[in-house]
Amino acid sequence: MIKLNPCRSTRSIYLGLACLSLALHLLLAFFCLSVLQTACVLPTSSSLSPSSIPRTDTQHHQSSAHSSSSSAVSSSHKLPTSRQDEEHHKPNAKTLHPKEKDSFSDATEREKKLIEAGKVIQKVKSGSKLEALFKLPLYNLPRPELQEDDWLLRVETNEHARDTGSEEGQREDAINSDSEWQSASQEEGYDKVTWTSDVETHPPWLRFHLGISRRELYNRKDPNLAQLTQYLATQRILGAVQKTGGTQLKLLMSFPNYGQALLKPMKQSRDAETDVNLFYFSDFERHNAEIAAFHLDRLLGFNRIPPVVGRLVNVTTEIREITTDHRLSRTFFTSPVGNVCFYGRCEYYCSSEHPVCGQPHALEVSLAVMLPDLTLAPRRSWRSPWRRSYSRTKLAQFGRHSRDEPSILAPLQQCCRIRRSTLLRLRLLSLPGFRLSDVMRESLVQDPLAGVAPLLSEPHLSALDRRLATTLQVVQSCQHHHKDVIYNDVEGDNVDYDQQPD
Repeated sequence: MIKLNPCRSTRSIYLGLACLSLALHLLLAFFCLSVLQTACVLPTSSSLSPSSIPRTDTQHHQSSAHSSSSSAVSSSHKLPTSRQDEEHHKPNAKTLHPKEKDSFSDATEREKKLIEAGKVIQKVKSGSKLEALFKLPLYNLPRPELQEDDWLLRVETNEHARDTGSEEGQREDAINSDSEWQSASQEEGYDKVTWTSDVETHPPWLRFHLGISRRELYNRKDPNLAQLTQYLATQRILGAVQKTGGTQLKLLMSFPNYGQALLKPMKQSRDAETDVNLFYFSDFERHNAEIAAFHLDRLLGFNRIPPVVGRLVNVTTEIREITTDHRLSRTFFTSPVGNVCFYGRCEYYCSSEHPVCGQPHALEVSLAVMLPDLTLAPRRSWRSPWRRSYSRTKLAQFGRHSRDEPSILAPLQQCCRIRRSTLLRLRLLSLPGFRLSDVMRESLVQDPLAGVAPLLSEPHLSALDRRLATTLQVVQSCQHHHKDVIYNDVEGDNVDYDQQPD
């Protein structure tokens, strides 16, 4: 009788079960891999055409399932590379039916149009309102040719000087018009200036002076304007003296190539408002108001305010240590908290109680380019009959962003006269697409001081829109009572003013 070993039989059973379990797991793994790769197989090019939209009949469903399973089996052996995948998805026109070709091309054209339309819409939404404003016909009116007498400053040619019989003309008679002119100044710090008749050799401030005409101080499209503002914001300051005249503190700043600018310092915060208890019209001159006035004038298309930029100056190294004005230098002091301050000599607010202080040396200022000297460019000036008064006997309200002063509109209310182009620009800037506060905000961002803090707060920007609406109401009232309120521009008689957005 044979005796069986129970331990050996048990091990055999366990080994068989383990092999069976391993086989089942391998089978399950292959099945899962096949299913996963089937989901990653994209439809062929023929399935992209509109003619291959799945039908609900059973035959099409079965054929689709068969092709899907076939592709799954083939793909389970080797994963496609990226290049093979790209070639797999390229539409093959040779294998398409003619109707499928037309349908596919039509769909492609529609897709292209949608993409282009989307790009246009995105460009309009994210584009610059300021750039769009300046591209309108209203800001590109044709201009009549300026005559010789329309320019404020002109460079005399040798022929003109010889005709006048001046001594300078006799001396320059032998000098070629293309020869170089060198400055005879030997003052320390000034650049050695070499100019010719070529405009490209002129410094930005001289180009600005030569571009001043009877109609405007500068041409908005002149590339020299950007060079001039960059010059004011970055050039080394060579000298600083207090400007005579005026009611408040102003400094005359000099640059190495003989350019000059008028400096107005920051004396109070941007959001500070005039004290309501002031007895008469008096307030600190605001440096950011000078900058904002330049940008607003440009937006209105007047171009009659000299270019102004903001800048951070060092009170110690760029004013105190380089000034030759002894009266100004005696007003410097250091405050208890360590800030360098000065107050100068003037009629209003030039005292130790109203100092101009750095933080501790850095001071925000506005710099406005100076006009040519009267000895070089004689000109007349007229006192405005509506000029705001500084007198104790002639009271005048000072405006706040929270309160509008209607007396400022006295010239418009009394005369009821406005240029047609000006009125159209005002109406344009009242539209939502070109809201004055929006384009003003965008324009002010271009100033160097905008990186320190916004030059105008939101209440001030909102006040612009509110006051523009008030101005248009006054014009409407004038039109109701008078017939000849609007008169055409000299340069705009043949311009189509109706080319404006709805």
